[in-house]
Amino acid sequence: MGQLLSKSSKPARRTLPHKTEGDITDSASDLGHPTAPALGLPVLKKAKGHYWYPVDGPKILDACGGAAVACLGHGRRDVVKAINSQLTQYTYASYAHFKTTPVQELSDWLIKSTDGKMQKVYIMSSGSETIEAALKLALEYFLWTAQPTRTNFIAREQSYHGTTLGSLSVSGHVARRAPFTPLLQPAHFHRISACNPYRQRLPCAAGDGEETDASFVARKVAELEAAFARLGPDTVAAVVLEPVVGAALGCVPAPRGYLAAVRAVCDRHGALLILDEVMCGMGRTGVLHAWQGGGEDAAVVPDLQAVAKGFAGGYQPGSALLVGGRVAGVMEREGRTFTHGHTYQNHPVVAAAALAVQRAVEREGLLGNVRVQGELLGRLLRERLGGHPNVGDIRGKGMFWGVEFVKDKGTKEPFQPGLGVAERVHKTAVREFKVLVYHGQGCAGNGRGDHIMIMPAYTITAKLVEEIVERVASAVEEVFGRPWVV
Repeated sequence: MGQLLSKSSKPARRTLPHKTEGDITDSASDLGHPTAPALGLPVLKKAKGHYWYPVDGPKILDACGGAAVACLGHGRRDVVKAINSQLTQYTYASYAHFKTTPVQELSDWLIKSTDGKMQKVYIMSSGSETIEAALKLALEYFLWTAQPTRTNFIAREQSYHGTTLGSLSVSGHVARRAPFTPLLQPAHFHRISACNPYRQRLPCAAGDGEETDASFVARKVAELEAAFARLGPDTVAAVVLEPVVGAALGCVPAPRGYLAAVRAVCDRHGALLILDEVMCGMGRTGVLHAWQGGGEDAAVVPDLQAVAKGFAGGYQPGSALLVGGRVAGVMEREGRTFTHGHTYQNHPVVAAAALAVQRAVEREGLLGNVRVQGELLGRLLRERLGGHPNVGDIRGKGMFWGVEFVKDKGTKEPFQPGLGVAERVHKTAVREFKVLVYHGQGCAGNGRGDHIMIMPAYTITAKLVEEIVERVASAVEEVFGRPWVV
């Protein structure tokens, strides 16, 4: 069992022995999910604050909230109290038969949080379900507006939008799509390349540095315009993207000006913009909604927006579809009803939990803490790991940071997938340094590229940020500083 290393006792930073790479065959495990393979997972006794407590062994510091879910940490009595209070009134009411106070209050709160830019809300139970609903509502909107030819969607490679058949069809996550390819709909779901500045910026013509944000964004917009032209602009229903790409790329923010440029292309051709904020939204990046910008980025309002994960903080399985003025306006003026419905849609207990979580974030000023501690987290990660020969990139914002591992720092060459580099870092972090991070593969394209994600709760302190970085960095150094046994 490894011990948490002090700064004076760091192992030597060494690259992986090259001889091991050819000796390892591809693993059968799910390369894109941190819980696979399921065998050997610890049995959980309880969770409290920033820690998991297994039945056996010491507590584990939670540096990822599962999958960026536990935004308030674990065991919040105020949220549990709100849930219990609702349970004593009524536990379930069909959305088709009743309106409920928790759903109405939550919907009003969400609309207000967008300054009225989003005007209608559907409460659901998962991110996949919400993306599925967004795709359906986009199609139905164009039927209502006498544009039935708009049946195509444009998304990006190395994207992840869910596990239902519709959300998988729009996703660009190779490993998750592969088993279900015969059931997907390639005729209506089209992809352009990912927006990944680390791997896609071109060198300057003068050979000094890389192209600017403006030049990079212009190339990306030209690719999107070409996709519209190829499909026929009047056949495109929507562009679907994550403002900050989560599991598929490992916390890659859109470069400055990119979202505004995509919005302009959609407006020019009459298509909708669907933003998937399932992972990056509800405060994760330091603003409540990732599209609200921050810093030098102006707000870029979507037509449809999906939120989940930090929406209810894991206290209930909650998600929501937010509908912007363009679509909601037609529904209101023409009395249109979305042809959609799930048994647990607009669930009152889910709404009570989500409202309690969001009011706590608001009441305690946690978005400010996310920005301050997020800046510290990014700085310390770069200080501690930026010089490591196998750390290619450290990117993110707020409580949403990714570390990408490479075989060669100069060329950015990724490791072969069969090595399972990110999974090894994850396992070493949990087993030897008692810190939980999220890992993934595929961020370099074609199933290659390893990354981990660090996504602690918004209530994090500077002391815990420092501890997370030290434990994670020690795990990275442990993995790359020893021979691998397969």
